Amino acid sequence: MPLLQDSSFKRPKWLFNGHLETIYPALARRVNFQSPRNERITTPDGDFLDLDWYCNGNHRLTIISHGLEGSSSRPYMLGMTKKFVQNGFDVLAWNYRGCSGELNDKPIFYHSGATYDLETVVDHAEKKYDEIFLVGFSLGGNLTLKYLGEKRSRSPKIKKGVAVSVPLDLGKSCDKISTRENFLYSKRFLKSLKEKVIRKSEKFPQQIDFRALNHVKTLRDFDNFFTGPLHGFKDAEEYYQVNSSLFFLEGIQVPTLVLNALNDPFLSQSCFPKDLAEKLDQVYFEFPSHGGHVGFSSALFENTYYSEGRAVEFITHDL
Repeated sequence: MPLLQDSSFKRPKWLFNGHLETIYPALARRVNFQSPRNERITTPDGDFLDLDWYCNGNHRLTIISHGLEGSSSRPYMLGMTKKFVQNGFDVLAWNYRGCSGELNDKPIFYHSGATYDLETVVDHAEKKYDEIFLVGFSLGGNLTLKYLGEKRSRSPKIKKGVAVSVPLDLGKSCDKISTRENFLYSKRFLKSLKEKVIRKSEKFPQQIDFRALNHVKTLRDFDNFFTGPLHGFKDAEEYYQVNSSLFFLEGIQVPTLVLNALNDPFLSQSCFPKDLAEKLDQVYFEFPSHGGHVGFSSALFENTYYSEGRAVEFITHDL
């Protein structure tokens, strides 16, 4: 498919770099919307996932996946949810293991390639809907693309996908976020992740040794000592290689949009694979010059976000 060169996104003039475009929505955005119906489902391995349903009797469902250390209640999740509900969709926003405010019941966490949990959510939801669409942010975007591209039997009800601000190359993006200019982001993520490890180690002292945190200075270190080994990978590098959605794009069989801003401070250059554009039948790349990471604010002091309108447009229009 052609690379979509002419993105219509225009950022507000005062959000003049990728950091501002990233930080402003994260700190200042508020989304007022209806309360969801909460549901807890059991995973095949005996753990649980917490789901937020926004149901208005529609036959179409959008399943939305959040980013690293996010949740279903983050403003970017609520904003996307609201946009789809307003356009005639039911929405299911789900929380990864340990992200709904309660520690999960297994030693493992969630991770960028844990498509078995997304599959559990899809299998649970497909009985009720004629059409299903997948939207993912950041880590959730990687999860969405990997799920769509894996060689597996997927539900025929899944019609399209959208991935926003997605680290297609997990390893290089992990190193990018650990650079000096991104220190505040990585520090915030590591603080949250380390706190979970400490709590987990109290519940599972035989499987998790929190003392390894003394060696963790970067996100790659965390993946080396915890994410990788806990989920069956030798180390961080194997974890990145096995789970980077960049290597699953060729297997995607439904129309899918990848929306990554060129000034996203989290993404490496390998997250903009322009050379792949003509080789892929179903994947559309849109790389606006601006937008930041999970940003795309379109207007000052307004809850108008390009990524939300673009996701609805892509999913509702014939290609």
